[in-house]
Amino acid sequence: MRFHSRYVRDYLNHSGAKKILIWAFQILVAVLLAAVAAIFFFQTVTMQEGSMEPTILAGQKVCINRMAYKLGSPKRGDIIAFQAGSGEHASIHVKRIIGLPGDTVQIRDGEIYINDEKYTEQSELGPVDNPGLAEGGVTLGSDEYFVLGDNRDNSEDSRYADIGNVKKRYIKGKIWFSISPINEFGFISS
Repeated sequence: MRFHSRYVRDYLNHSGAKKILIWAFQILVAVLLAAVAAIFFFQTVTMQEGSMEPTILAGQKVCINRMAYKLGSPKRGDIIAFQAGSGEHASIHVKRIIGLPGDTVQIRDGEIYINDEKYTEQSELGPVDNPGLAEGGVTLGSDEYFVLGDNRDNSEDSRYADIGNVKKRYIKGKIWFSISPINEFGFISS
């Protein structure tokens, strides 16, 4: 037995075999860490409709950062993925946060008002032709968010009873990266 352990030790020290084992171990650890990060922190979703165009196109595959709101709170302008309802098989939607907890959101004359002040978005998305539930103003609860699709005339969002205000517990995470198609590959700005 003693001969065997000395033989193995000599073999590992001989001709770089030890370096190869260390290199293989490092690769294995890196792959395992990447797999854990992918499983627990990130998720992908494919846009099924054009409600977020021109920011995210129908058929585009994007990544959800599932840890973003475990470490912080959603911000106005963030693009989020959320479940529409509490069921295990509830569909996932992607929309932009407009109203934060405690805000009153109203849409009148094609413009968005938050707490009676006109909301100016970072990018020009055009007027909102259908105010829906926000015509008379919607006041958000302490854990609710008001979301709109960027394609305002073709989006089922918080203006409609089927979606309504989004509770924080249904938010899956923040949309942050596009992986396909290849010409859309890269970070998505909010």
